[in-house]
Amino acid sequence: MQYKSEEEKQQVVLYNLQRADKTLKEAILLADNQFWNGCANRLYYAAYYSTTALLIKNNQYSKTHAGTRNLFNQHFIKTSILTSKESYLYAQLFDKRQDGDYATFVEYKKEDIFPMIEPTKEFIETSKNLINEKS
Repeated sequence: MQYKSEEEKQQVVLYNLQRADKTLKEAILLADNQFWNGCANRLYYAAYYSTTALLIKNNQYSKTHAGTRNLFNQHFIKTSILTSKESYLYAQLFDKRQDGDYATFVEYKKEDIFPMIEPTKEFIETSKNLINEKS
């Protein structure tokens, strides 16, 4: 994807980071009310938006979730900018969201999802730090 200017690209990066923060807040509200499938969905999307921002900042674009995951692994995990811990979390969030949204009879419990909230917060902060380093 091409942006008309570096400023426009920066606005898209910032927008995705704001979406990540807002979506994380939604996840926490859902957790507070014991809606664990919804929480899993919002945690994944919070990580997805921050990953998208990170990729855009680095001139990498994907139109699919799988493509975003592949680019993330290619440019940030395989290059050792981030660790396998981040890759594993992102994969877990993706899988939980998929199963929670589409699989029959999947009802998550607190112990399935709550432990992922803090690591997702850290994932988003790490993305922000990497974006700010490149500014």
